[in-house]
Amino acid sequence: QVQLVESGGGLVQAGGSLRLSCTASGSIRSINTMGWYRQAPGKQRELVAAITSGGNTNYADSVKGRFTISRDNAKNRMYLKMNSLKPEDTAVYLCKATVATSWIYGGDYWGQGTQVTVSS
Repeated sequence: QVQLVESGGGLVQAGGSLRLSCTASGSIRSINTMGWYRQAPGKQRELVAAITSGGNTNYADSVKGRFTISRDNAKNRMYLKMNSLKPEDTAVYLCKATVATSWIYGGDYWGQGTQVTVSS
């Protein structure tokens, strides 16, 4: 089994910063793409940013220039540095990883999420 645990969420004023972390553990042979998603009340889950094992990144237009995704492959860890936060960034942030658990088996795994609340 694979577990993903997020941390770093909280309450911050508009214009402030937070750094989220996601740590993967368990039966991991390798991790391919990792990503941060968010879901606000009454809205669909959306991709915020993603990063491949080689370091290629992709961002939602709404966070470009404000958020930075990174990862530490040796520690099976991913980060999301969020600057210039806006009230509309308020959501539960979840991490997702595409994990190979053996030469044959693998799949997508999700964390439980961490709440980010930005006050105006």
